[in-house]
Amino acid sequence: MTLHPAVAAVRLGVRRALADVAPGRTVVVACSGGPDSTALLAATVFEGRKAGWHVIGATVDHDLQDGSADRAAALVARMAAIGADETLNARVHVEGGGLGPEAAARRARYAVLEEVGERFDAAAVLLGHTRDDQAETVLLGLARGSGGRSLAGMRRGYDRFVRPLLDVGRADTVTACLVEGLETWDDPHNEDPAYTRARVRHTVLPLLEEQLGPGVASTLARTADQLRSDMDYLDDLAETAYAELRSADGALPVAGLAGRPTPIRHRVLRLAALDAGAPASELFYEHVTAMDALLTDWHGQRWVDLPGPVRCSRSDGRLQLDPVR
Repeated sequence: MTLHPAVAAVRLGVRRALADVAPGRTVVVACSGGPDSTALLAATVFEGRKAGWHVIGATVDHDLQDGSADRAAALVARMAAIGADETLNARVHVEGGGLGPEAAARRARYAVLEEVGERFDAAAVLLGHTRDDQAETVLLGLARGSGGRSLAGMRRGYDRFVRPLLDVGRADTVTACLVEGLETWDDPHNEDPAYTRARVRHTVLPLLEEQLGPGVASTLARTADQLRSDMDYLDDLAETAYAELRSADGALPVAGLAGRPTPIRHRVLRLAALDAGAPASELFYEHVTAMDALLTDWHGQRWVDLPGPVRCSRSDGRLQLDPVR
């Protein structure tokens, strides 16, 4: 029997992403029960049998919806039926901490997955984001004016996390599950127009496809790929500069930093603000440019207030960033 192209596409994504994973290693698949992560788990189990990996299916119950515990238990049974060597269900309590519900849930989920990866010494923790998710991320970055890093989209891999399906469309993951007879669950939050990403998915992207022609999602994802290597290079330069300039008490020399190119200077200031306690989700471009004005357009102003709250002040030829007590 000829392998269905959708199933082949998902398996190829896994095979390419994990080409360097040795036999005997553990691979964790984060599974929500939706088509993307379910197709990813099935493909990983298939490839893992050939490669000799120990595949763990892991789900995180955010306890944000009625019946979530029952759905998580049912998903554990489905992951076992798909063929995962081991299954895991973690329940978390989501606290906002100044974040919206989506961001808070994502933070809690990633914290659990990081712990799982470390506990099992996993070679990789796989995430089921697809090419369509990447296109949505790029559009959201454009709308928020978040700069090159947001336009570069989601990384294919960092630390233990790997996204094997960024070249695979959501239509393929849905089809792969149908072809393989895999039961899936669609999170109602994905359809709720109260969530920005849901509006982008169901209204904005289809409108762009209608008005500009098919292939918009692929084009946006390709744009992210083209930008990502540039952003990574600039980020590496900025981290080196930050390490060189930062004094023991966390201050930055005005003269040393002011002479750096603007893309590097802005990144160094952002790193300093994050280290001082400014939340990444609330630290925007205008905050960075206000800090930069203390270097390049200084008229005696003493400080800039940042989210956190954090204060960036200039005195004695230094920039100091400190939490506001």
